[in-house]
Amino acid sequence: MREIVLVTTLLAAALVLSAPAAGALAQEFNLVIRDHKFEPQEIRVPAGKRVSVYVTNEDATPEEFDSAALKVEKVIAGRSKGLVRIGPLDAGRYEFIGEFHADTAKGAVIAE
Repeated sequence: MREIVLVTTLLAAALVLSAPAAGALAQEFNLVIRDHKFEPQEIRVPAGKRVSVYVTNEDATPEEFDSAALKVEKVIAGRSKGLVRIGPLDAGRYEFIGEFHADTAKGAVIAE
């Protein structure tokens, strides 16, 4: 019985030690595609941290979140949502576009 308690205690300690710290979770941001434009056009994220950007496409047609600077290409189907994970980023400005409507769908991630 003592061995079972010891193993259970060690297992619980290992789970606690292997769990990510609360500060290690990616911060979340939201973008909306509406009328072939990103809203907001700029998002400010913490430099040096990984972030999750949830993109909601309210248009009926698909759009691609595309950024060479961020090394991301993600197609978001019409009337759907997608997740883009980026970072950690150095401080700076990182442009992105909607590849299918590059003339209107433009934005930037600003890491500070």
